[in-house]
Amino acid sequence: MHLAIRATRALALAGMAAGLTACATPPPTQAGVVTSGRLLLRVAAVAGRDAQNLTAAFELQGDGSQGELRLISPLGTQMAAARWAPGEASLHTSEGEQRFGTLEELSRQALGEALPLAALPSWLAGRPWPLAPHQPLSEGFEQAGWQVLLARQSEGLIEARRTSAPEVLLRVRLDPAP
Repeated sequence: MHLAIRATRALALAGMAAGLTACATPPPTQAGVVTSGRLLLRVAAVAGRDAQNLTAAFELQGDGSQGELRLISPLGTQMAAARWAPGEASLHTSEGEQRFGTLEELSRQALGEALPLAALPSWLAGRPWPLAPHQPLSEGFEQAGWQVLLARQSEGLIEARRTSAPEVLLRVRLDPAP
Protein backbone atom coordinates (compact mmCIF):
# COMPACT_ATOMS: atom_id res chain seq x y z
CA MET A 1 0.00 0.00 0.00
CA HIS A 2 1.36 3.44 -0.89
CA LEU A 3 2.92 5.17 2.16
CA ALA A 4 0.80 8.34 1.91
CA ILE A 5 -2.43 6.32 1.68
CA ARG A 6 -1.33 4.14 4.55
CA ALA A 7 -0.51 7.22 6.61
CA THR A 8 -3.86 8.77 5.78
CA ARG A 9 -5.77 5.65 6.80
CA ALA A 10 -3.79 5.24 9.97
CA LEU A 11 -3.90 8.88 11.04
CA ALA A 12 -7.35 8.79 12.55
CA LEU A 13 -6.53 5.71 14.60
CA ALA A 14 -3.17 7.16 15.46
CA GLY A 15 -4.98 10.12 16.83
CA MET A 16 -6.96 7.83 19.00
CA ALA A 17 -3.75 6.10 20.01
CA ALA A 18 -2.24 9.34 21.09
CA GLY A 19 -5.38 10.14 22.95
CA LEU A 20 -5.40 6.87 24.79
CA THR A 21 -2.02 7.48 26.31
CA ALA A 22 -1.88 8.49 29.94
CA CYS A 23 0.04 10.32 32.60
CA ALA A 24 3.67 10.01 31.48
CA THR A 25 3.31 13.55 30.10
CA PRO A 26 0.71 16.19 30.90
CA PRO A 27 -2.55 16.08 28.97
CA PRO A 28 -2.58 18.38 25.94
CA THR A 29 -5.10 20.85 27.31
CA GLN A 30 -2.90 23.89 26.72
CA ALA A 31 -1.70 25.05 23.35
CA GLY A 32 1.98 24.70 24.31
CA VAL A 33 1.84 21.17 25.73
CA VAL A 34 3.10 18.49 23.35
CA THR A 35 2.57 14.81 24.08
CA SER A 36 4.75 12.38 22.17
CA GLY A 37 5.46 8.69 22.03
CA ARG A 38 5.20 5.60 19.87
CA LEU A 39 2.23 3.55 18.89
CA LEU A 40 1.37 0.17 17.49
CA LEU A 41 -1.95 -0.12 15.72
CA ARG A 42 -3.61 -3.25 14.32
CA VAL A 43 -6.91 -3.13 12.47
CA ALA A 44 -8.39 -6.51 11.57
CA ALA A 45 -9.38 -7.31 8.02
CA VAL A 46 -13.02 -6.92 7.06
CA ALA A 47 -14.83 -7.75 3.83
CA GLY A 48 -13.18 -5.83 1.02
CA ARG A 49 -10.36 -4.40 3.14
CA ASP A 50 -7.06 -5.94 4.21
CA ALA A 51 -5.77 -5.83 7.76
CA GLN A 52 -3.77 -2.72 8.60
CA ASN A 53 -0.70 -2.48 10.81
CA LEU A 54 1.12 0.68 11.75
CA THR A 55 4.05 1.51 13.97
CA ALA A 56 4.88 5.19 14.21
CA ALA A 57 5.96 7.99 16.46
CA PHE A 58 3.45 10.72 17.16
CA GLU A 59 3.26 14.26 18.50
CA LEU A 60 -0.05 15.61 19.77
CA GLN A 61 -0.74 19.22 20.74
CA GLY A 62 -4.05 20.78 21.72
CA ASP A 63 -7.33 19.37 22.97
CA GLY A 64 -10.54 17.82 21.63
CA SER A 65 -11.77 21.11 20.18
CA GLN A 66 -8.53 22.45 18.66
CA GLY A 67 -5.13 20.92 18.01
CA GLU A 68 -2.68 19.08 15.80
CA LEU A 69 -1.50 15.49 15.53
CA ARG A 70 1.58 14.49 13.56
CA LEU A 71 2.59 10.96 12.57
CA ILE A 72 6.31 10.40 12.12
CA SER A 73 7.92 7.48 10.28
CA PRO A 74 10.65 5.32 11.85
CA LEU A 75 13.14 7.35 9.76
CA GLY A 76 11.95 10.60 11.35
CA THR A 77 10.00 12.08 8.44
CA GLN A 78 6.49 13.39 8.87
CA MET A 79 4.00 11.00 7.26
CA ALA A 80 0.84 13.01 7.92
CA ALA A 81 -0.60 15.78 10.07
CA ALA A 82 -4.16 16.41 11.17
CA ARG A 83 -5.26 19.83 12.36
CA TRP A 84 -8.65 20.64 13.84
CA ALA A 85 -10.66 23.52 15.24
CA PRO A 86 -14.38 23.98 15.89
CA GLY A 87 -16.27 23.12 12.70
CA GLU A 88 -13.24 22.01 10.67
CA ALA A 89 -10.53 19.40 10.37
CA SER A 90 -7.79 18.92 7.79
CA LEU A 91 -5.44 16.13 6.86
CA HIS A 92 -2.06 16.97 5.33
CA THR A 93 0.01 14.31 3.55
CA SER A 94 2.64 14.32 0.82
CA GLU A 95 -0.25 14.17 -1.63
CA GLY A 96 -1.80 17.42 -0.41
CA GLU A 97 -4.49 18.61 1.96
CA GLN A 98 -8.04 17.37 2.52
CA ARG A 99 -10.61 19.35 4.53
CA PHE A 100 -13.47 17.99 6.64
CA GLY A 101 -16.20 19.43 8.84
CA THR A 102 -15.23 17.29 11.86
CA LEU A 103 -12.64 14.84 13.13
CA GLU A 104 -15.30 12.15 12.78
CA GLU A 105 -15.58 12.90 9.05
CA LEU A 106 -11.78 12.84 8.76
CA SER A 107 -11.61 9.40 10.37
CA ARG A 108 -14.51 8.11 8.28
CA GLN A 109 -12.76 9.23 5.06
CA ALA A 110 -9.35 7.95 6.12
CA LEU A 111 -10.53 4.60 7.50
CA GLY A 112 -13.99 4.03 6.12
CA GLU A 113 -15.51 4.41 9.60
CA ALA A 114 -15.92 7.08 12.26
CA LEU A 115 -13.88 6.91 15.46
CA PRO A 116 -14.49 8.78 18.75
CA LEU A 117 -11.63 11.24 18.32
CA ALA A 118 -13.37 13.97 20.33
CA ALA A 119 -12.82 11.81 23.43
CA LEU A 120 -9.03 12.05 23.13
CA PRO A 121 -8.29 14.73 25.73
CA SER A 122 -10.21 12.91 28.45
CA TRP A 123 -8.77 9.53 27.53
CA LEU A 124 -5.31 11.06 27.51
CA ALA A 125 -5.87 12.13 31.09
CA GLY A 126 -6.88 8.54 31.96
CA ARG A 127 -10.56 9.31 32.47
CA PRO A 128 -13.75 8.80 30.48
CA TRP A 129 -14.98 11.51 28.12
CA PRO A 130 -17.72 13.45 29.96
CA LEU A 131 -20.03 13.69 26.89
CA ALA A 132 -20.68 9.94 26.54
CA PRO A 133 -21.71 7.21 28.97
CA HIS A 134 -19.06 4.80 30.21
CA GLN A 135 -18.76 1.63 32.26
CA PRO A 136 -15.93 1.12 34.75
CA LEU A 137 -13.71 -1.92 34.26
CA SER A 138 -11.28 -3.41 36.77
CA GLU A 139 -8.33 -1.99 34.78
CA GLY A 140 -9.91 1.10 33.20
CA PHE A 141 -13.24 1.79 31.53
CA GLU A 142 -15.33 1.05 28.47
CA GLN A 143 -16.65 3.90 26.35
CA ALA A 144 -17.90 4.33 22.79
CA GLY A 145 -17.30 0.63 22.13
CA TRP A 146 -13.66 0.75 23.30
CA GLN A 147 -12.03 -0.83 26.34
CA VAL A 148 -9.46 1.67 27.61
CA LEU A 149 -7.03 -0.26 29.80
CA LEU A 150 -5.06 1.81 32.31
CA ALA A 151 -3.33 -0.90 34.38
CA ARG A 152 0.14 0.27 33.21
CA GLN A 153 -0.67 3.98 32.98
CA SER A 154 2.02 4.85 35.56
CA GLU A 155 4.59 3.35 33.15
CA GLY A 156 3.29 5.44 30.25
CA LEU A 157 1.62 2.42 28.64
CA ILE A 158 -2.00 2.27 27.50
CA GLU A 159 -3.85 -0.39 25.60
CA ALA A 160 -7.22 0.05 23.97
CA ARG A 161 -9.31 -2.56 22.23
CA ARG A 162 -12.38 -2.38 20.11
CA THR A 163 -13.98 -5.77 19.59
CA SER A 164 -16.67 -4.77 17.08
CA ALA A 165 -15.76 -5.16 13.42
CA PRO A 166 -13.23 -4.28 12.43
CA GLU A 167 -11.45 -5.20 15.63
CA VAL A 168 -8.74 -2.74 16.60
CA LEU A 169 -5.81 -3.14 18.98
CA LEU A 170 -3.89 -0.07 20.00
CA ARG A 171 -0.77 0.02 22.18
CA VAL A 172 0.92 3.28 23.09
CA ARG A 173 4.12 4.11 24.93
CA LEU A 174 4.60 7.75 25.88
CA ASP A 175 7.95 9.47 25.91
CA PRO A 176 8.95 10.40 29.46
CA ALA A 177 8.12 13.96 30.54
CA PRO A 178 11.11 16.32 30.18
